[in-house]
Amino acid sequence: MHTYIHNIQNKHKLSSSFSFHYACNHDFIGLLTRMLLLLYTLQNLSYKYHFSSTSHHYLSLLSLQTHTHTHSSALFLLQLSLFCYIPTSSSDLPMAVSGFEGFEKRLELRFFNDSITNNNPMGLRLIDFESLDQVLNEVQCTVVSAVANHSFDAYVLSESSLFVYPTKIIIKTCGTTQLLKSIRPLIHLARNVNLTLRACRYSRGSFIFPNSQPFPYTSFEDEVVIVEESLPKSFRYRKASVMTPSNSNPSRAWHVFTASADVEPDETLVVVEVCMTELDRVNARSFFRRKGDEGNSDSAGKEMTRLSGIDMINANAFICDFAFDPCGYSMNGVDGDRYSTIHVTPEDGFSYASFECGLSLYDGGHGDIAEVLARAIDVFRPGCVSIATTYNGEDYDHEVTKRVERVLAKKLGLKCRSRLMDEFPGSGTVVYQSFTPRRK
Repeated sequence: MHTYIHNIQNKHKLSSSFSFHYACNHDFIGLLTRMLLLLYTLQNLSYKYHFSSTSHHYLSLLSLQTHTHTHSSALFLLQLSLFCYIPTSSSDLPMAVSGFEGFEKRLELRFFNDSITNNNPMGLRLIDFESLDQVLNEVQCTVVSAVANHSFDAYVLSESSLFVYPTKIIIKTCGTTQLLKSIRPLIHLARNVNLTLRACRYSRGSFIFPNSQPFPYTSFEDEVVIVEESLPKSFRYRKASVMTPSNSNPSRAWHVFTASADVEPDETLVVVEVCMTELDRVNARSFFRRKGDEGNSDSAGKEMTRLSGIDMINANAFICDFAFDPCGYSMNGVDGDRYSTIHVTPEDGFSYASFECGLSLYDGGHGDIAEVLARAIDVFRPGCVSIATTYNGEDYDHEVTKRVERVLAKKLGLKCRSRLMDEFPGSGTVVYQSFTPRRK
């Protein structure tokens, strides 16, 4: 969230008894990143590295710490703090003139797994950080914090999140970022590790400040054209859809474009995306930095996680959180091969929060979608909620949809105002629900 990133300068303090200083050049970062890849194969080993704007000349701090979290044995965490440049002029990171645009644009690229073998299990995770950083620079965002385990890498960005799996990349960015500029370079980087694109999904909600978006994001038709021009011509299965509620707020539509080389989906997890506006003012206070707070963005983020109750949404997840100054919050959750992410713009008048996670319908109740959603939405008590559920390799289950509506009505007093469903060849089924409190 670039409206707050400028204020991080000189506030990121390193909590270590020792540090190392090196000339910070991309060759060194790339080498160090590749060295860290050797650690990935160790079960339960995660590394976390933080980026700050204090300086772009030095790299500092390599330390090994032990962390524990609920329902988990000790999690060894290798922490690396990098001093990296973050653009500080408004021309580098444009913002909506009426307020910050919380609604994200989301891109998911999936690749054939033919080259993923026991000898080469890393796939896309072999892409060096310098290359990813160059892509993000084109998008107009940067990494502020990250965590990884044996399954995937999760990056908190100045505008939302990036997840890198061996054969899948998910990147979502808010504000006025240029997300679609990442498609061609990411496909190119994947070819360098012998991976070929299999499917693409682009989705977003309706912007709060649509007139502040740059081209092509002022028109979904233009966005679709840009995406299609970036994809292989061999993709036979393509579909664009705008899912617009008829009996609720028509300005809160869900936009989806998918393209695939196969007619059958290859993904197994159900992806749930929640967009929330009109956040409860009291709950939103948890995401403002306190006056006189001298802590860094990591310690402030942990406090926001605890005070808001975000840590209870999935107590099994390791949370990589980050607090912006003077307000705003982002986090990525890591739980085995499953991710979750939350982003909050708490200012009254254009308050917004999003929650996204990947779950399975058939895992013994480990991730009951309805209960997870109830816990996540209860953190913010929003006046308007939309939920887009994508059934990829799983068959659409109407009972799950109805259970979500029953649980949100019973526990949070939210009434489902509309329910839409659409099928996308090679990319599964999308169910889009809109909720508001019963009193409305």
